[in-house]
Amino acid sequence: MLKITSSPNCGNSPKMAFIKEFNIAFAKSDVEFLLESVTDDIVWNIIGDKSIIGKENFIDELNKMKSKKASELILDQILSHGKEGAANGVIKMQNGENMLFQIFITLIVQKEL
Repeated sequence: MLKITSSPNCGNSPKMAFIKEFNIAFAKSDVEFLLESVTDDIVWNIIGDKSIIGKENFIDELNKMKSKKASELILDQILSHGKEGAANGVIKMQNGENMLFQIFITLIVQKEL
């Protein structure tokens, strides 16, 4: 089971709550939630590694990552302002690996958050 730790202010607005849920879905490899949450023209820049452009490539990358299981998600901070949002933290993997992350999101609201 995934342990989730977040600061108390991570989720005190609808947009911040969405960013929190997005990161939880990523840590859980919840591909369905992630795909419902992104647009067809998504750009995912993995700094120092590669850029994944488009929803189909995003799906392929998520499926490659499914075999890596997370044991803990630590959300240090979530911020939102207007259409912009960001989060940072650590995903601890079951194999002992730690992945530090920073995510920047442009929120395109299709439903009321």
